[in-house]
Amino acid sequence: MPALQVDDASPRDALKKAASIAAGFVALLHGWFFVLETFLWRTPFALKSLQMTAADAEATAILAGNQGVYNAVFAVGLGLGVFKKNAAFVRFFLVSIICVGLYGAVSARWTILFLQVLPAAIALGLTWLANRSGPREA
Repeated sequence: MPALQVDDASPRDALKKAASIAAGFVALLHGWFFVLETFLWRTPFALKSLQMTAADAEATAILAGNQGVYNAVFAVGLGLGVFKKNAAFVRFFLVSIICVGLYGAVSARWTILFLQVLPAAIALGLTWLANRSGPREA
């Protein structure tokens, strides 16, 4: 009978993995926002998803494309931070996403709190927990 395998990963390693997964998820979300706002803005899918009329989409297409490019910057920057395992870089982009999301929630749609701010805040919390200094030794 084979021996039971025990994972040697520490709780901090598990937190770092969870933080990376959460930040990667946020990067993927912003990649999707980029595609939606830049390439799909005038499609029936976008009109239905964002509850817009065709006239609204046409009137805001240039602004949405610009907004999409900013989301691409967030996606690439955050993804690069995760790939390079650079916690400071990841924190910078997560805080930026939270700030932009809060502004969007106040000025555009309150649902941005759940689609953008909450996932970034969870990822930021996990990143902070995973990278805080451990107990000090005497």
